[in-house]
Amino acid sequence: MSDLEKDALSTVEAYHNAWTSGDVDRAMTYVSADVTCSAPDENVTTKGDWHEYLASFVPMLTGAPEHTRMTDRGRVALWYFPQTEVTTTTLASELFTVRDGKIVEIRLAFDRLGYIPGDQQPS
Repeated sequence: MSDLEKDALSTVEAYHNAWTSGDVDRAMTYVSADVTCSAPDENVTTKGDWHEYLASFVPMLTGAPEHTRMTDRGRVALWYFPQTEVTTTTLASELFTVRDGKIVEIRLAFDRLGYIPGDQQPS
């Protein structure tokens, strides 16, 4: 693994460990002020939006075991299971681009229906 990949992975790990342990403010210290965000919620596009998005989800989080990760130069992909009272098996994936020790792009993908209780699922 190259130094660039090690640095990117270290940044993403620190970010991920911070928010999954409930410290969204610390997680945001690893995110660039001009980060580009892409999430299932199309209204989440800026660092402030991302902070709010994570802060609203973290209280529901009961765990986040990692499935796997990959690095490619300054990009890191994480797959993990963000667990809540509703689900322990819904997979999430995030692709990060890191430059100069800061996350400059976040692309999040997951099945939103996985977080809706079974009796409230659309038919």
